[in-house]
Amino acid sequence: MEETGVAMSEKTDTTSSGDSASMESTMERLSHLENLYFPRAQQSSALLPSQRKSILQDLYSRDVPVFLERYGSLLTLEELKEFDTLSDDYEINWHLNHLRSLINPTSEDLKSRSAKIKNRRRAYMDKLMFDGKFFSEDAMRDREPYLHHEFVGKFQDQSGRRMARPGERWSETLIRRAEEALLVEKIRREQQRLGVDEREWVGNERQQEEQEEEEEEEEEEIEEGNDGDDNVNGKMHQHEVLPDDKGNLVNAEASEATSILSTEEMEDRMDQFTHVMQQKFLAGEDDEHFNYLSIDEDETLDDHWMKEANYDAEEKYFADV
Repeated sequence: MEETGVAMSEKTDTTSSGDSASMESTMERLSHLENLYFPRAQQSSALLPSQRKSILQDLYSRDVPVFLERYGSLLTLEELKEFDTLSDDYEINWHLNHLRSLINPTSEDLKSRSAKIKNRRRAYMDKLMFDGKFFSEDAMRDREPYLHHEFVGKFQDQSGRRMARPGERWSETLIRRAEEALLVEKIRREQQRLGVDEREWVGNERQQEEQEEEEEEEEEEIEEGNDGDDNVNGKMHQHEVLPDDKGNLVNAEASEATSILSTEEMEDRMDQFTHVMQQKFLAGEDDEHFNYLSIDEDETLDDHWMKEANYDAEEKYFADV
């Protein structure tokens, strides 16, 4: 206990040696900042600037490393110089170097930080992929309806999205249909903006089918006036059936009107869409759904890559043995 007391006394003495008029000015400036963080136990006694200043000075005199960890990002380069007299302390020196690299980073600092942010976002994305919700097809379609339509949506049966699902209550079906109508409208607006042919607009499938049925009826009426053989041959040509890539017989005209993809092709397009959405997340384009600053500053995410690095090192070691 005596040794602890001596250590604390020496720490306090060292801290006191850094006090100055400029440090007083720094405390005064910080105490007037809005939304200044204080532990919950101190919040009720940190309402006035004078109270906040007193708390700041007390923490500074007791534990400089914690002071720098908590408020260092609010300090300027000039204010950080006030702590140089204490830089013999390893923790204090680490905090000072870290804070200076954030305020005035070197090219190496920027490169290192960029790699660290990229790794942390990828680690967080791995958690999201494991959870299975954020990168589910429905969730990605909600965020980027037009991209989903271009990659996979236009090859799917759109009418199925409006049908009731097993176990779904009628009120839930109505809500989902309303949400679906909003997504379709977003897709149509984007198609209009990009100058897509109106016949290809989402939601126009039924209108196109009705038009094709009318044209088919007109053709049949015209063919009724032809000779019997011509009439039969014409109908056979019109309704010619051909095998698809799985050997199933399909109507040739219907096959031309609707792009039919195999299961493998649909899976490939879905993988492409998911990859695009992952890249958007890594690039910071999902800021409506995430606070990227909290992800980029989360040091616990580094554990993910440390485990990966250790695993790779073990694999390499046993491969070389």
